[in-house]
Amino acid sequence: MSDSKKDPDMSSHRLPNDEYLKNFSDIKPPLSQYEAHIEANRCLYCEDAPCISACPTGINIPSFIQKIADKNTDGAATTILDSNILGGSCARVCPTEILCEGVCVRNKSPEFSPVKIGRLQRFALDTYQPDQHPYQRSPATGRTIAVVGAGPAGLACAHKLSRLGHNVTIFDKQAKAGGLNEYGIAQYKMVDNFAQKEVDFIMALGGIQLKTQQALGEQLQLDSLRNEFDAVFLGVGLSNSKALGLEQTDIHGLESSLDFISELRQSDDLSQITIGNKIVVIGAGNTAIDIACQSKRLGAEQVTLVYRRGESHMPATSKELEFAKQNSVKIITWARPSSLKVINNQLVAIQFEKTALDTSNNLIGTESFFELPADTVYKAIGQSFLFNCFAGSEPPELINGRIDINEQFQTSLNNVWAGGDCVVLGEDLTVQAVEHGKQAADSIHHHLIWSKGNGDA
Repeated sequence: MSDSKKDPDMSSHRLPNDEYLKNFSDIKPPLSQYEAHIEANRCLYCEDAPCISACPTGINIPSFIQKIADKNTDGAATTILDSNILGGSCARVCPTEILCEGVCVRNKSPEFSPVKIGRLQRFALDTYQPDQHPYQRSPATGRTIAVVGAGPAGLACAHKLSRLGHNVTIFDKQAKAGGLNEYGIAQYKMVDNFAQKEVDFIMALGGIQLKTQQALGEQLQLDSLRNEFDAVFLGVGLSNSKALGLEQTDIHGLESSLDFISELRQSDDLSQITIGNKIVVIGAGNTAIDIACQSKRLGAEQVTLVYRRGESHMPATSKELEFAKQNSVKIITWARPSSLKVINNQLVAIQFEKTALDTSNNLIGTESFFELPADTVYKAIGQSFLFNCFAGSEPPELINGRIDINEQFQTSLNNVWAGGDCVVLGEDLTVQAVEHGKQAADSIHHHLIWSKGNGDA
């Protein structure tokens, strides 16, 4: 939330300090050793475990759970990390209810209670304290790779390439590495500076240099990186907030969702964050839920989430939606924003048009309107790719508004690869981005070693 958009006269509900601590503490506390042992023994260790196939990174879930049951937590941790070097953050933010736990055989009759795979994964990694780094680098290859973007895709790619003996430089536009894990996740989902601890663990391998506050298209140029490095990996994510189509200049109260979440995550004093009394969130993805619930937990008097379709169409998972309701977030469906009401540059209300589906299942307006009082409206209708990052350079080909790649994660440029949310492949999930980074690293390595062996350096 930029200072220029804040209204200094906006009323804010200030809470006692202990209430802030309670509201933003870990919403999924770690399992105790006893709880983890009991839960691990619920696993049937299926031979053709569907949970493995449901995990984008292919973690051998029955294997690590059995090791927990056998009280071999170090072995469980390395089994996870071998497949997912960001397994700790994924254990906290993955929508396990639609991935591994969603296909768990215990999620069927008569139990309907899957093994708590995510929480067991967190237990294994939280209790893992090796005497030395569990991974070592292969002999140096002399090859250099630029990784643009220090989010999950970039970090996973850099880690794998470093293990393979390459020298990697990570560039990121932010002041810290971590991407959405650092700047875009609700604070109560990832507490105790965990995102930076995970970054530190990856960097401790060696062979990786981090350069922050280096934005592609500004301080960095893709053409220059291609000339300076043997290969480039783009893990730049989606940094452009989609517009409502109602934006006006100099309005106090119309805010970007990710800016607000970032401010929350970087704050040392939640009591100093400006929060309105009547908040409306436009959208129904997990980010919209995060905005709505955190606003409520900061002391907002009334928070309403509005979505253009019905609950069954919402991108957010059923657990996220239930969490919003538990946080007293009012949910209105089948409505889309039509106009803003502004007095003296301050937003005071937003008008919506009721929507419906026509006979072809296309969304249409009904010409029936209603108004909600609002001193703050957060746009959470998704992110798009920011094309100007290629300003001044030859760009890779795009498809559906994102970077086009082949099966090996190669772009149309001969020494440029890409992965994560900036490409059209799979879901926009942390765990999916990690897998993209891994696979792209293998592809880059194969290309560099093959070209070296054939004299095409």
